[in-house]
Amino acid sequence: MGIDLPLIWAIIIAFGLMMYVIMDGFDLGIGILFPFVPDRDDRDTMVNTVAPVWDGNETWLVLGGAALLAAFPLAYSIILSALYFPLFLMLGGLIWRGVAFEFRFKANDSHKPFWDKAFAWGSYVATCSQGLALGGFINGFEVKDAAFSGGVLDWLTPFSLFTGAALVVAYALLGCTWLIMKTEGELQRSMIKLARPATLAVLAIIIIVSIWTPLAHADVANRWFALPNMLFFAPVPALVLATTWAILRLLRGEPHVGPFLFTLFLLFLGYSGLAISLWPNIVPPAISIWEAAGPAESMGFTLVGALLVIPCILAYTAWSYYVFRGKVKPGEGYH
Repeated sequence: MGIDLPLIWAIIIAFGLMMYVIMDGFDLGIGILFPFVPDRDDRDTMVNTVAPVWDGNETWLVLGGAALLAAFPLAYSIILSALYFPLFLMLGGLIWRGVAFEFRFKANDSHKPFWDKAFAWGSYVATCSQGLALGGFINGFEVKDAAFSGGVLDWLTPFSLFTGAALVVAYALLGCTWLIMKTEGELQRSMIKLARPATLAVLAIIIIVSIWTPLAHADVANRWFALPNMLFFAPVPALVLATTWAILRLLRGEPHVGPFLFTLFLLFLGYSGLAISLWPNIVPPAISIWEAAGPAESMGFTLVGALLVIPCILAYTAWSYYVFRGKVKPGEGYH
């Protein structure tokens, strides 16, 4: 029995994208929270919590894109053609917030408010664009003769607009819980207050998407209620409710790392629900990972490189977070 290279590469891409959501989600969430924190010193503290590690967070996005091109060139060509505009906006937002991140440290008092707004707007644009692309991906693509045959704005639907706003809320919750873990004092207390409604909003979003998606896509409904998918999916709603309850309960005491870990698990549950809904298609609604796979020789050759690179990325990521663990106090920074 041979090695199922498309399956291995699908797992690698799924893992890379999930790591990006985890790593860059709270990073973007900090920018999303900027308008809710008027104090400049608190904003400096917020940015300093990610200053030592933020550059490496987007490595996972690059890995996911490169892996898609290497292993599934057909899917790469269709998805990028269909989602060119939101992905272009996402890259623009990421570049703009990166520039603002660096310049706000160097700016004088008169220019710093401009770069604060630039950092926030870059975070909002990048996050909304990711949500729009996600909604467009779930809705599926028109494909003819192995090429995207739809319109340039097919991704722009009520559902994708909702997922764009939903991702902003989800990343804001990640940012809140990250700051609860990394800060103290008044800033931490304000994040606890923001985290409670954000948690309930994320729960409402998960419920709405869970109802909207199968109603709009019969193929998704069929996967949900067909065996063995139903066995995998059945525990997810209960786990979502239990995780939400755990976050709210922890926020009532003196929270530290717990809310952040449970928020990560809540987003993982949503991610797993998406995987179950679309599996085994990599180009919804009907192109599977095996149909979109590149030549076996190419996939095998690039897999060797991936298996060497991924442990290195995991190692330096773990080391950087270990070195810069602990609370960040006002006036303390790494930049």
